[in-house]
Amino acid sequence: MNAYQPLHCDLHDYLEIACLHGYRLRVELSDGEPFEARALTTRTAASKEEFLRFDDQREVRLDRLLAITPLDPGARFGRVLLAGAACNLLG
Repeated sequence: MNAYQPLHCDLHDYLEIACLHGYRLRVELSDGEPFEARALTTRTAASKEEFLRFDDQREVRLDRLLAITPLDPGARFGRVLLAGAACNLLG
């Protein structure tokens, strides 16, 4: 796998909202078939790579996410494009 590219800081909010509300998402990947699953939590590995965990036991590294779309009625956001949005953290 390529070197990890952190997701832009502002986009983390969408992932946190999806996990907090347990949204079922349509997940589009930069290098694979889209799928649908319920967002559970995010995880940061010791290597500083970040992952999104789903109810189907799947775990996706955040920089592989192209877009997420909540499928639940009344979701707080629509489709969010995530690809190419790196976070530049200082320090």
